[in-house]
Amino acid sequence: MRNGSLFPSSRLWRRAAQAALALSLGAAGVGAWAAPSILFIGNSFTYGQGSAVQTYQPNTVTDLNGGGIGGIPALFKAFTQQAGLSYNVSLETVGGSGLDLHYNTKQALINKPWDNVVMHTFSTLDAAAPGDPTKLLQYSSLLADMFVAQNADVNVQLMATWSRADQTYPAGRPWYGESIYQMALDVYAGYALADAASDNIHGVIPVGLAWNMAMAQGFADPNPYDGIAPGLVNLWASDSYHASQYGSYLEALVVFGQVTGLDPRSLGSSETAAAALGITGAQARRMQELAYQQLALSEVPEPASALLVLSGGLAMLWVRRRRQR
Repeated sequence: MRNGSLFPSSRLWRRAAQAALALSLGAAGVGAWAAPSILFIGNSFTYGQGSAVQTYQPNTVTDLNGGGIGGIPALFKAFTQQAGLSYNVSLETVGGSGLDLHYNTKQALINKPWDNVVMHTFSTLDAAAPGDPTKLLQYSSLLADMFVAQNADVNVQLMATWSRADQTYPAGRPWYGESIYQMALDVYAGYALADAASDNIHGVIPVGLAWNMAMAQGFADPNPYDGIAPGLVNLWASDSYHASQYGSYLEALVVFGQVTGLDPRSLGSSETAAAALGITGAQARRMQELAYQQLALSEVPEPASALLVLSGGLAMLWVRRRRQR
């Protein structure tokens, strides 16, 4: 269940403080300290298909499938290094997959004592039943239980992904007729249910909601099908499905902020990964601000969990019945 981010009382801030203390002890030569490990589980939304992010610094992370992918994990690694932190970063990704595939076929690679796990399922929650969170609830819980069996203190978090333009604007697609913001809201509701249903899951990383905020605040264009307005960025890649370098950069910032508990704005306009991806300092700074705002807005105290389950469940039921009609 949710433990929050960006607040001094949260578990994430305690982890960040512990990491900072360990680094200072290491610099002073006091004892031995092992860098915390983090595993990313997902698909093409994790490895940044369709943009230069996919091949960004793959030598800095460990691809358990041997695909030579950098992706969001490599951006996370770059951010943490610039913040003075040290993480051993691994990823296990399969394009077009849900969490069921990873649980059923990849346990030999991932069933280990990790310190942190970030994972997400297929972009529509279920490839065969868009918007249905049933498989997400089942397999996120099974995976979380598996990781806790290896390390009782593991910090398992779910990453809620973004609205797909190709599922919203073309006729006949599951979110056709809805606003571009709705798919991300539905996806987040599904992840919130999975979070609240398991004591071994410790939060939802609101990437899709950060995309919504970027569009609502006039930083990103909400409709790539009618052209990108001057001065705005396109969060989607050319397929209007995956993330562009801008969408991936914002994704990685939100992950960085929630996992470490650090303010994404601390990276600043001279952050090195942005420059390597062709993102200007001003654009990087704006996305850092968006990530910060969304993480602060998404903070939900633990006593609200029951209300979150109820409201999320009713929202998902309403969406499914409306589509059936």
